[in-house]
Amino acid sequence: MSDHEHHDHHHHHEHQQPRTFERHCDVAVIGGSAAGLAAALQLGRQRRGVIVIDAGEPRNAPAAQMHSFLGHEGIPPSELTAIGRDEVRRYGAEVVAGLATAVRRRGDRFVVELTGGNTVVARRVLAATGIVDELPAIEGLAQHWGGDVIHCPFCHGYEVRDQRIVAVVTHPLGLHPARLFRQLTQQFTIVVHDGSVDPDHPELIAMRAAGVEVIDGTVTRIVSDDNGRLVAVELAGGRRIDADAVAVGARWRARAEALAPLGLEPVLHPTGLGDHIETTSAGETSVPGVYAAGNVTDPSQQVISAAANGSWVGAMIAFSLADEDLAAAARPSANETDWDHRYGGGRMWSGNPNGTLVAEVADLTPGRALDVGAGEGGDAVWLAEQGWTVTASDISQRALDHVAGAAAERHLAIGYLRADANGPAPFEPAAFDLVSAQYASIPRTPDGRAVQNVLAAVAPGGTLLVVSHDLAPMRTPVDVRTQSRPFDPDAYVRVEDVAAVLASSPEWVIERNEKRPRPPGAASGHHVDDVVLRARRVAG
Repeated sequence: MSDHEHHDHHHHHEHQQPRTFERHCDVAVIGGSAAGLAAALQLGRQRRGVIVIDAGEPRNAPAAQMHSFLGHEGIPPSELTAIGRDEVRRYGAEVVAGLATAVRRRGDRFVVELTGGNTVVARRVLAATGIVDELPAIEGLAQHWGGDVIHCPFCHGYEVRDQRIVAVVTHPLGLHPARLFRQLTQQFTIVVHDGSVDPDHPELIAMRAAGVEVIDGTVTRIVSDDNGRLVAVELAGGRRIDADAVAVGARWRARAEALAPLGLEPVLHPTGLGDHIETTSAGETSVPGVYAAGNVTDPSQQVISAAANGSWVGAMIAFSLADEDLAAAARPSANETDWDHRYGGGRMWSGNPNGTLVAEVADLTPGRALDVGAGEGGDAVWLAEQGWTVTASDISQRALDHVAGAAAERHLAIGYLRADANGPAPFEPAAFDLVSAQYASIPRTPDGRAVQNVLAAVAPGGTLLVVSHDLAPMRTPVDVRTQSRPFDPDAYVRVEDVAAVLASSPEWVIERNEKRPRPPGAASGHHVDDVVLRARRVAG
């Protein structure tokens, strides 16, 4: 990960060496498919801090379409994931790219270790990691998996209706869906692979009686034509059974390696075809505070069932956290905790003002200024030195302590306001000639409350200046085997969110909305692009 991709987001100046981050939240969700995202949505709507860790390896990745999901029938799985990500991000929940390698206990918290050295510290952990399907060792089977090799008649059976379907049975339970495939086509054949089922099994007797051909043999390979289309199943000895689709039951393995340091291991599933994580009805595992949902607990779940299960377990986690907070008579803010931790040590940044701020306020007459997300105070101190009457605002008291220390060193009088930009009326209305938000990390809300709060603070005739890093580099894929992203920029208020509100209001004139290289010198020696939005509130 290059320097300019690891932004602290709240403020200011990049270190010249890549850094790793320790994030703090209420719930770390490991797995960003249907179950994990549904849980994150429940929890985000309960105002809980959520970080979803997504390795981008969903079980249904080979499938072109997803079926039997009411309201989303037939869409690509990736489209559902994109919709879900956008929904959880609207509530400030983050989806970060990375692979969770280990979960360990630290006091009353859990530490989730990610590739690349980043960590997430959470009060609760939800494993929504899914399973890995393990196909029979038959040549050609894997290359057709998710296409014309299927396993679930509900997921993909309709798409092969009236075609030649050959069911390759490798375990007695592989007969369970056979009656459904027979219902979908008259051209149905069962191959009992390697004597895996007693010829007198009641299901086989019923199938023969109903006219289904049942063949005992060893399947050696799946035959494809020159276009890569499946055309036959070949048996030992050379016999070929013409086929348009193959149904096969896979064994599976629960993705639970990261939970091993907690002593939490998968157990054999009752079917004997794989393992799973056992949970209570509330989704809690044998380790208090660690939950599981989706296919990692029940491999039979379709996507809609996994989403429902994730939603249920997310709700149960919300109750668990609420009970704990009620007993402590507390309403902790995960966002505040996260920033307090980050500003709890020595100074991270240079103390210089941001170069874009310096350039943009040069033509303004000093008056009252509000620095939203003041961080360590480089901007607030510089504005005060230029003659502005400054209020430094931040959700973190530890950040404001840094600002106060920097101001005291320079004998400057600065006002301090510990406030959540998403709170109810956090800023004095129509009071500031300049409201500056430089790289501020403010969680999004569906109603855009923070944007309205920031705009309301600008006095008539005053200036709003919002500056962000160009987010494109932070959206580029990373190799999760070696790297992870510590932040999700799309979970925070973006410049485009502010610009959209300004453009629809007659109270505002947008003076600048552009991407440009960050000025050298005052900001940092590392050149990255800024997105700069400057607007004036109409006087009178």
